[in-house]
Amino acid sequence: MMKSKFTLLLFFVLAGIFATAQNQGRVFDVKTFGAKGDGKTIDSPSIDKAITAANEAGGGTVYFKAGTYLSYTIHMKSNVTLFIDSGATILAGDSTLYDAPEANEWSKYQDFGHSHWQNSLIYGENLKNIAILGQGMIYGKGLLRESDRKPIGTGNKAISLKNCLNVDLRDFTILFGGHFGILATGVDNFTIDNLKIDTNRDGMDIDCCRNVRVSNCSVNSPTDDGICLKACYSLGKFKDTENVTITNCFVSGYDTGTMLDGTNQKIKNGAKNPTGRIKCGTESSGGFKNITISNCVFEWCRGLALESVDGGLLEDVSITNVTMRNIVNCPIFLRLGSRMRSPEGTPIGEMRRINISNFVVYNADPRYASIISGIPGHDIKDVKLHDIRIYYQGGGTKEQAALDPAENEIKYPEPSMFGDVPSYGFFIRHVSGIEMNNVEVSYLKDDVRPAFWMNDVKGADFTNLKAQHVAGTPIFVLKDITDFSTFRCKDLKDVVLKQVTTKSL
Repeated sequence: MMKSKFTLLLFFVLAGIFATAQNQGRVFDVKTFGAKGDGKTIDSPSIDKAITAANEAGGGTVYFKAGTYLSYTIHMKSNVTLFIDSGATILAGDSTLYDAPEANEWSKYQDFGHSHWQNSLIYGENLKNIAILGQGMIYGKGLLRESDRKPIGTGNKAISLKNCLNVDLRDFTILFGGHFGILATGVDNFTIDNLKIDTNRDGMDIDCCRNVRVSNCSVNSPTDDGICLKACYSLGKFKDTENVTITNCFVSGYDTGTMLDGTNQKIKNGAKNPTGRIKCGTESSGGFKNITISNCVFEWCRGLALESVDGGLLEDVSITNVTMRNIVNCPIFLRLGSRMRSPEGTPIGEMRRINISNFVVYNADPRYASIISGIPGHDIKDVKLHDIRIYYQGGGTKEQAALDPAENEIKYPEPSMFGDVPSYGFFIRHVSGIEMNNVEVSYLKDDVRPAFWMNDVKGADFTNLKAQHVAGTPIFVLKDITDFSTFRCKDLKDVVLKQVTTKSL
């Protein structure tokens, strides 16, 4: 009884605040400025008028009541909040009436989509104190999922923000967001909370951003990444993505729209290898620092990926409390490479001080294992994996066990770049300092590959390890290893090896 009274009181307080704001001219109903909300009239000019009025008044809320607001490029301004109320939809039109992509002299260093912001449904640059809130929807029906080689005037992003400060995105839904549901580049003090994104390319790309909080979001993106941190060179300078938390989120790769309708359907006659997932990379001219990912769920998608291939420094990353189910490639993929889409003279990057713990993975693809791989002369450094259980599908063959995958130093970083790998649990190459404690790997179908295949590893300590293995199949295959030890590992004697050229255990 007390709770319901408190809820009622809170409702009247909020309603009073809202009414007071209206009386003071701080709420700007887009219909007052000529918007129809009938799904037929192009309402973006009226929406822009409301945004301008709010900005010129020193700030305020631009309000969308229930209705469908057919729009092309909407231009955000500082100190303005868009409030999309329940039953309200901002609908992306399908004509060539969007702003044209701007010129960018740095576009050669990253994909077209990361080099342009103006050709979007909602666009803002060099702004501060902005927000998009409410229980309504942004429906990118007319947005294109491809970014380049399209007619001028087409749009391909639901929301794009460049060089902004103090930004909040909360509570709304994005359906069919185009190439990017959210593209944020150079945005600092950035909060994304309680969004539902069900889209046909990237869910959200957080690029060259600092002080970012992503929480309580559900992102379904079958043909590209769900939540993706990047650090490209599109701003004409190196800028790290740093001080980021991602927590309490769900990512998946079901057919577009089927997360929102609750059916979670796999794509029929289409992609059998959906993307989804949480990733750092691929654009990595800048680095990634102070990143935490916690309490997240992956379902029917790719696994976690940390990648630095363009010269960036990826360091001080903590990932914990993750569950995955029906993973279509690597559960865990760490890759340091040398693709080097950065200005000439940029040195190869580094990856170091990465903690991964409390993972439970079921029904992972048998081809790739989990991969931790640097390149010759450039090791991934100081990786700790604790309290991890991974159940693979299994079924690996003796022919696969004999493989020694090519380095492919300059290739685009995906687990498939190595082809099938010679182990079912972990493939570890060019690493300095790796520690595993209380890690268990197993399979649903017999697999005659070793659980661990390691090459050019310096300093490897395994404690309380459990690895299912067929009789006569080794748990470890070691090549060119320095300072290797096992302690209290099931079916293995405790060993300390200072130097190993080739050995099986």
